[in-house]
Amino acid sequence: MTSDRTAPAVPVPAFEPPYYVAVFTTVRTPDQDGYRETDDRMEELVKEVPGYLGMDHAQTPGGLGITVGYFRDAEALARWRGDAEHRAAQKRGRAQWYETYTLHVAKVERSHGFTRAQAPGVRDDGETA
Repeated sequence: MTSDRTAPAVPVPAFEPPYYVAVFTTVRTPDQDGYRETDDRMEELVKEVPGYLGMDHAQTPGGLGITVGYFRDAEALARWRGDAEHRAAQKRGRAQWYETYTLHVAKVERSHGFTRAQAPGVRDDGETA
């Protein structure tokens, strides 16, 4: 879910574990009428959930979509799962937008990140040249 489709690609940062991820992998049908509007609304809505940390999304040229939602705790994820508007979008997704999907929920026990240094004279390994 990305409402600003022109924003530069930046992954959600690593958080202090534990936290939860919901990995939603899809292949969509040709009928995508109303999908973008609903997708944008779901992004607005999930940001209101206390404990929501962020979301990453990728789409392959072959049509496989992967969305990863990050949540501070199981309660935050349960609030999102139980949201009435989200439930209605899920129902419409099964009826119209998705050929197939899988959902994997996991507790993250380890997390770290890397960002390449932009300073001149710094090597990829972080040492000075």
